[in-house]
Amino acid sequence: MDAPYADPTGPTGSEPVPLTEPAEGVPPVVADPAALRRAAEALASATGPVAVDTERASGYRYSQRAYLVQLRRDGAGTVLVDPIALGGRLEPLVEALADTEWVLHAASQDLPCLAELDLRPTTLFDTELAGRLAGFDRVALGALVERLLGYRLEKGHGAADWSRRPLPADWLTYAALDVELLIPLRRALEEELTAQGKLDWALQEFEAVRTAPLPQPRSEPWRRTSGIHRLRNPRQLAAVRALWEARDAIARERDIAPGRVLPDSAIVDAVVASPEGVTELLKLPVYRGRAQRRLAGVWMGALERARRLSRRELPEVSPANDGPPPPNRWADRDPAAAARLTAARAALSELATEHRLPVENLLSPDLVRRTCWQPPEDVSPDGVASTLRAGGARLWQVELTSERLSTALQAKPA
Repeated sequence: MDAPYADPTGPTGSEPVPLTEPAEGVPPVVADPAALRRAAEALASATGPVAVDTERASGYRYSQRAYLVQLRRDGAGTVLVDPIALGGRLEPLVEALADTEWVLHAASQDLPCLAELDLRPTTLFDTELAGRLAGFDRVALGALVERLLGYRLEKGHGAADWSRRPLPADWLTYAALDVELLIPLRRALEEELTAQGKLDWALQEFEAVRTAPLPQPRSEPWRRTSGIHRLRNPRQLAAVRALWEARDAIARERDIAPGRVLPDSAIVDAVVASPEGVTELLKLPVYRGRAQRRLAGVWMGALERARRLSRRELPEVSPANDGPPPPNRWADRDPAAAARLTAARAALSELATEHRLPVENLLSPDLVRRTCWQPPEDVSPDGVASTLRAGGARLWQVELTSERLSTALQAKPA
């Protein structure tokens, strides 16, 4: 059923063809166990890799769960699954997809919510990552489809509230089109990577994404409150933390995005204003609204708790960090490390240009900084290679960068 898009057109000189409807139409949403079994049987009996995508409700819901799962496989067509209606019980799908290659675009965004449904690939092809390694300057799905397949995907509803039920027909069309061309795009990208001699690099990268541990919660997530840089007093930071935690508890309980409970800007504004009571709090922007008036006691209680904290209970102004300091401070704190970093960045940038790669895909910037700040005792190519492997670099990255990085680590301050 993939035939209309089986062969990529290659770089197109003509106007791309708008793609507004799936080739076989939009399938009905799978929302009951019987329909799930039928869909799973169809996918299991089909052939080749499986295109996979999800739709979440980021910005609307607290959770990052999948509210729709889209799949497509040659011989089975497109399947749209509602995991909410199915109570998250997708066992037939788990079995049907076992030992198949999954094709995703920007897989790291989708894998966590798929894992919540016990859906985990055994083999992965990431079309966005493939595009980066191929050296394409634009790697959004629409950009790659247009460049390699000659079709234009209309901009859709990716940022919509996918927890809404029933899902509108045009949203379902958008969701189906997201997997419509992933398989032919995968073929085109594999051909491009093979021609450039980068396919093995890509396979190593895909496996690293597939096997990466799920993201762990940040130790102090409240520090990411937008606008917190305006506050340098520990007591003010404690107030931000208290408001953030009160908001988070409400958002989690109601499954609402925290910013819809109380914007970050309102948290900072309340801390700066430091109201003495609810009456003063309600004079501030945002807090005048009906929803915030109902929660005014919660917010004021958080501010008062922060005021009662002892000095030793206040947060540090600068959080603990096990990594090196920001690079703009290196020249003052450690001129030798600054010289190493400057040399390393220049060498890796040159190498990335030679191989038509984004420099951040050539080697993790964090690993480069850590290696330059605290280099290994053995800065020979072999010693550097050992350090890079221990830091999580893939074999192709180590082979490509260890010699030049070895030279850079021997740079001296001017």
